[in-house]
Amino acid sequence: MAHHPRQRSIAVLVAPTGSAAVIRVVYLGKLADAAGKPVSEFASSSGDLDWPDLLALLDSHVGEGLADAVRDPRVKVALNGAVVSDREALVVRHGDEVAFLPPVSGG
Repeated sequence: MAHHPRQRSIAVLVAPTGSAAVIRVVYLGKLADAAGKPVSEFASSSGDLDWPDLLALLDSHVGEGLADAVRDPRVKVALNGAVVSDREALVVRHGDEVAFLPPVSGG
């Protein structure tokens, strides 16, 4: 019987900055303000994280409401420096860096 990813429990450690085998999450612009910091680093005991896992991680370990802010379709998501076209297909592994880029405003 196949297990649905939502059925697994994700144990997450907030990793000290500079640790090996972590997932680094970078918040730019107003998203850094929402997170209260420009960078978070995590280690997941369950291995890869998908988009829903990442959103749950942001809400539970960074700041309430941050996941809602990054759900905005105008927020760009980059994985290891490349903008992701389909965030629902995102899979983050140890050693990866995810960056959230807020919408650009101006006139």
